Order: sequence, then C-alpha cells, then structure tokens
Amino acid sequence: MEDKTILDSTVDGKYLMYKGRPLVRGENIICYGFMEDPYILQMTIMTTKEVGGKEVPDKILIQIVKTDATLSARERIVKQDMKSGLYEAFDLGIIWLERYLG
Repeated sequence: MEDKTILDSTVDGKYLMYKGRPLVRGENIICYGFMEDPYILQMTIMTTKEVGGKEVPDKILIQIVKTDATLSARERIVKQDMKSGLYEAFDLGIIWLERYLG
C-alpha cells in the first residue's frame, strides 16, 4: 500500500511535481520543466512494448527545447537523442536540462 503522505507531497495543484519541476504528459509527449525557464525537457514516446500484459514506453526521443515561442520548431531544439526505456531517457534528459539551466 502506498504511503499517502508521499503522494500528497509530490502532487502540487494539477501537475505532478518531480524534483521541484512539473512533469506533464499529453498523449505520447512528456514535458518536464517550467515554461518560464529558458529550456525544458521534452520526451516523445516513439514505440511501446508489452511487459506483463501492460503497454510500456520503449523507444523515447529526448530533446532539450528552448521555450522561446518566437523561434521556429526546428530552431527551438537544442539537443536530442533516442533512448530505450523511459528510465534511461528521463535520467539522461534531467542531466542535460540541469546543465543547460545551470
């Protein structure tokens, strides 16, 4: 059984917070970070696979994206790579984001 105090501390308003930043999923895109910051992490689920009867993300496109809306979509992408598995993609993406925001 999950500890309710842990759940309460990770949910802030309508967004799940992880390490002090919002984590939002819409369809196959996961965004991590504040839109007020100069960069965010965007992860796109390219493929899924079945594990234990459940669909889980497999190939993930990770991108560090500038939040400047005046730039074209192509100009906003700063860095990208493809990883296998959500854990590996998110772990690397957080490191990249921290470096760009550092």
